[in-house]
Amino acid sequence: MALRLVADFELGKDVLPWLRAQRAASEAPGAGGGGADVLENDYESLRVLNMERNGNIIYTYKDDKGNVVFGLYDCQTRQNELLYVFEKDLEVFSCSVNSERTLLAASLIQSTKEGKRNELQPGSKCLTLLVEIHPVNNVKVLKAVDSYIWVQFLYPHVESHPLPENHLLLISEEKYIEKFRVRVAQEDGNRVVIKNSGHLPRDRIAEDFIWAQWDMSEQRLYFIDLKKSKSILKCIQFYADESYNLMFEVPLDISLSNSGFKLVNFGCDYHQDREKLSKHLSLCVFTNHTGSLCVCYSPKCAAWEQITYSVFYIHKGHSKTFTTSLKNVGSHMTKGITFLNLDYYVAVYLPGHFFHLLNVQHPDLICHNLFLTGNNEMIDMLPHSPLQSLSGSLVLDCCSGKLYRVMLSQSSLLQLLQNTRLDCEKMATLHCALSCGQGAQFLEGQIIQWISENVSACHSFDLIQEFIIASSYWSVYSETSNVDKLLPHSSVLTWNTEIPGITLITEDTPLPLMKVHSFKGYWEKLNSNLEYVKYAKPHFHYNNSVVRREWHNLISEEKTGKRRSTAYVRNILDNAIKVISNLEARNLEPRLTPLLQEEDSHQRLLMGLMVSELKDHFLRHLQGVEKKKIEQMVLDYISKLLDLICHILEASWRKHNLHSSVLHFNSRGSAAEFAVFHIMTRILEATNSLFLPLPPGFHTLHTILGVHCLPLHNLLHCIDSGVLLLTETAVTRLMKDLDNTEKNEKLKFSIIMRLPPLIGQKICRLWDHPMSSNIISRNHVMRLLQNYKKQPRNSMIDKSSFSIEFLPLNYFIEILTDIESTNQALYPFEQQDNVDAKFVEEAALKHTTMLLGL
Repeated sequence: MALRLVADFELGKDVLPWLRAQRAASEAPGAGGGGADVLENDYESLRVLNMERNGNIIYTYKDDKGNVVFGLYDCQTRQNELLYVFEKDLEVFSCSVNSERTLLAASLIQSTKEGKRNELQPGSKCLTLLVEIHPVNNVKVLKAVDSYIWVQFLYPHVESHPLPENHLLLISEEKYIEKFRVRVAQEDGNRVVIKNSGHLPRDRIAEDFIWAQWDMSEQRLYFIDLKKSKSILKCIQFYADESYNLMFEVPLDISLSNSGFKLVNFGCDYHQDREKLSKHLSLCVFTNHTGSLCVCYSPKCAAWEQITYSVFYIHKGHSKTFTTSLKNVGSHMTKGITFLNLDYYVAVYLPGHFFHLLNVQHPDLICHNLFLTGNNEMIDMLPHSPLQSLSGSLVLDCCSGKLYRVMLSQSSLLQLLQNTRLDCEKMATLHCALSCGQGAQFLEGQIIQWISENVSACHSFDLIQEFIIASSYWSVYSETSNVDKLLPHSSVLTWNTEIPGITLITEDTPLPLMKVHSFKGYWEKLNSNLEYVKYAKPHFHYNNSVVRREWHNLISEEKTGKRRSTAYVRNILDNAIKVISNLEARNLEPRLTPLLQEEDSHQRLLMGLMVSELKDHFLRHLQGVEKKKIEQMVLDYISKLLDLICHILEASWRKHNLHSSVLHFNSRGSAAEFAVFHIMTRILEATNSLFLPLPPGFHTLHTILGVHCLPLHNLLHCIDSGVLLLTETAVTRLMKDLDNTEKNEKLKFSIIMRLPPLIGQKICRLWDHPMSSNIISRNHVMRLLQNYKKQPRNSMIDKSSFSIEFLPLNYFIEILTDIESTNQALYPFEQQDNVDAKFVEEAALKHTTMLLGL
């Protein structure tokens, strides 16, 4: 299953044993054996009423006398506490307790049992009470009306000391919300009583609304009212000092005019019609710590052949409406759509039919959302009873009295990644798994192992490239806010392939009108997201285009012998040293592959340039973040890129059981070496298009394996097309390891002719062979004659100074000797390369001898 359910609370396990113990203790010895039967009857009435912000759960049951009993389960101590007993046979409709557990608010209605007299006040359907319970004392009637009333205490952030004033929300079926201010005082020691109970101050904070939702964790009230037939979503934030603000309002393109009245998460609502539940609209608001704000909506459903639901990504300024057809729909279907808040994802779930994970942070491309249908066991993992999605990925099953913590299951996602055939599902599953966060190193190891065995599994995108980018993104995502706007989370920019089983319509939506001007915490992040939508055109995502241009400039300057100030280049190379040091500090275990052990100045330049450019990018857009923290983020990000490449290569190296013997050119290639060569080529393709650096030593190892595995013409084609890059280390080792057989001479000569001039001259001196002498001589002559101007000369040549009388050669050598003498006189301190006219003469004679076959 794609989700993992962890039961945080169960009535049957956490409350019922305590009730049995309480009953056993209260029964006198020899009282008879009927207690167990009575308790089972009690258990039938045992149900959850509400969950408060601190995690405490209020429940109720009826004792054998029909009295209503209120209890509380403390999630911290795992202990139960009896709160209050109401000695009348009524049904509890809504209940809440304040944070100090001194006041209990409850709404009760007439019991549904036949023949029961009316226990309420005449003419009233609902009785709302405020009870002093520390100790049990006075009871105040807040409301006695002919409509339902829900109650909810506000919970301030500051819980270190009791507050003198408690605030209680009353939500009426008559479409208004009031906030009561209840002042308390201590008398006779610890006894808490209500002050001025005859008149409690109240504020009407909302009216004429048709839908409302309570966020117990963040103490926010969302509600929708109708203005000129338009649905306007509003939010009130309650603060620690009990003040409150209207934070925003935003119009929603949904029709609620005929939907009636609905509340979400104001305790457990046992009075809705279960038979009609599936045809009611579903609407809920989800937020997370990154500043996201999503409204999930599914309209009333007249028929189940086709179902439609929408998600308004308010923080992104657009909405997506999905439509899917259902198969094997029964004639009587009572299960409706469930929306779940899974932090970075929103899940849309219809038991037995489909499961849709929607990416909240990056909703633009449909391929980053996971859509599963059919008889897949992964879409039938939650209870089939109606569920309430609470804050913090909590789900409450009111029917069974169980509270679950819902999380993405990494093991199931890995299994799906390995088994699914669709590219879109592979893409979405990969991102879902990486977003889980916990056990990242183990998870990455499993994904890398799978990639190394299925490197060609995807046709719509580059699997290695996507994994490197996504995993590096998640490694620094939590460091500071707004990283999601500055770093790419995917290598895929567009996706035009349809997702089987679902259609999608994307529409722009109005941005919220913020009602306050000073923001903190979540609201600051939401406002930052909205500002980005307004003004970030084009987007701020980092790319290596500037690095690519600057790197090519530096390499061109190196080839021509012209380079900018040494201080500039030294600073770039120092950046690379910091990255490698940071990388080695993160991995203390010795590496299997010979990476990070050589200079490879080109890759170090690329690495250092990326550090410099990414740091500038962050400094421009991350206002208020310390420079030192930004520098460390940059080092961590680039180190992660390189580390992932090393791990992918090491996984393949380990799988094929390669040893250090492959690092020598005088061995022959095996099937295992060819497999590693293939995955290195795929890594090179993945990094080249994004212009990402490779670990120093990568190109050397790639070239060695290429020489082992490829025929000469294929090898040279790979070199000429840029698939294999010749490094000084690789060519030096090749010259030393291979003897001078005819086949090896041809290989060496072909390699030398493809080297840049400066490196070529170095390598030729390592090869004791007429060919290398010939190349060295040619280069020496070319350098001497570059600026040579012909001067009048004496036609007589001193033949005694030449070992062979061959006038053209003798004349040419004499000219070279004169130039060398002139250069020595003009530039006496210039470093000599131990090549002179005499060396050229000997090389020319040897070459001529070879050509003539003498």
